[in-house]
Amino acid sequence: MNWLAYFIDYGIIGLLILLSIISLAIFIERYLFFRRLNTENSILDRKLFEIEITKRMAVIATIGSNAPYIGLLGTVLGIMLTFYTIGKEGYVDATKIMLGLALALKATAIGLVVAIPSIVFYNYLTRKTKVALLQWDGKHGRERI
Repeated sequence: MNWLAYFIDYGIIGLLILLSIISLAIFIERYLFFRRLNTENSILDRKLFEIEITKRMAVIATIGSNAPYIGLLGTVLGIMLTFYTIGKEGYVDATKIMLGLALALKATAIGLVVAIPSIVFYNYLTRKTKVALLQWDGKHGRERI
């Protein structure tokens, strides 16, 4: 069952770190996109404009909503590993129990550390999107549908 501890440490936590990097990279790209966005010289069709400014935002939302569940998976696996160790050895060693629970809680904490900024990024970009669409509507003389 040592492989399970490695899976939690390197698999689950590694996946969460990768998702964090992806979320941050998309946020930076979208942030720079909005900084150089000019609604006056932009696409003339509102729907195409909306598609362009909302690119990859669903990825950030997906990461933000699923990272806690991935962390929870690590927690469940860590607790399973702890109980397996207790059952296999036949006696209760408080040190091993605490190490197993710490491993489990580490996965949950990292899942939340990934999710919270991702949701903040998504909300920030959603606000920027709404503002850009309202500016586009104002400059092109159209009502928002």
